[in-house]
Amino acid sequence: PISMRWQSTWPSKDIFHEFALDYAKKVNDMTGGDLKIEVLPAGAVVPAFGLLEAVSKGTLDGGHGVLVYHYGKQTALALWGSGPGYAMDANMLLAWHKYGGGRELLAKLYASIGANVVSFPYGPMPTQPLGWFKKPITKVDDLKGLKFRTVGISIDVFQGMGAAVNALPGGEIVSAMDRGLLDAAEFNNATSDRILGFADVSKVCMLQSYHQNAEQFEITFNKTKYDALPDKMKAIISNAVEAASQDMAWKAIDRYSKDYVELQTKDKVKFYKTPDPILKRQLEIYDEVVTKKAADNPLFKEIVQSQLAFAKRATQWEQDTVVSRKMAFDHYFGPTAKPVKL
Repeated sequence: PISMRWQSTWPSKDIFHEFALDYAKKVNDMTGGDLKIEVLPAGAVVPAFGLLEAVSKGTLDGGHGVLVYHYGKQTALALWGSGPGYAMDANMLLAWHKYGGGRELLAKLYASIGANVVSFPYGPMPTQPLGWFKKPITKVDDLKGLKFRTVGISIDVFQGMGAAVNALPGGEIVSAMDRGLLDAAEFNNATSDRILGFADVSKVCMLQSYHQNAEQFEITFNKTKYDALPDKMKAIISNAVEAASQDMAWKAIDRYSKDYVELQTKDKVKFYKTPDPILKRQLEIYDEVVTKKAADNPLFKEIVQSQLAFAKRATQWEQDTVVSRKMAFDHYFGPTAKPVKL
């Protein structure tokens, strides 16, 4: 048997680490034990933001995280999920990655920084909240001067909206808020936020945002280790990524919706919709940030052009084809809904 030691970028209690374990189990089971992946939590070998370097050097054989955590090494890596996705959701961005040229561009991007890794983006995330605050955010000016946690291109977007941004790994956010080092923060979803203790330091969460509207996870292998594997094992790894991607999406719907209820009923959190003027301002600032970075980084520009071309076609098809579920929701569960008679 071939053994691999991995690390995630998540605390062991977070559902994201559970997703990492889910993928490892799929590979371990599908290879019949010929490949055994052990996944350690963040900090077990290296800090969360040190995962890419550790996998590239072979200190770790692989890992589970997000591409935006590598923002400091190459800003274009954050285009896999840190931003509005040009009206695509995370699943559509993954479609661009597989069929629209994203996979080849990502390999080119990693080669440009000398990263000895093989990357598999997977696991489409639902739209992430604007974040947790001391009081509801009603206008753009409410963000000015706030000590705020986010990552990736969102750093530039929130700075453009006047916030003082601090990029921290997921496991460090709540303690920073508790100590007053942060006034507000975003992480990801109802389950992670509940498990990590956001409700202990804030009772206000603003839902809906464009800062990470199309994010997904990333599975990485050390390229030298991966290239040495038999073709059959590589095929299992690749197909297990896609199986785990869909399984993660299903599990997220189940768990996130349950914890969304629990946060309101047990933890007494109040949820508010982010006002449209704030969402519009996010898009405007994002475009300014992207224009500036594209001028300085040819690969950044190439990726944005590829995403825009794919998104224009795919989102037009989606807008024309997919019926809004709002009418159906109101019909069955809205304030004037009548019970279904069976």
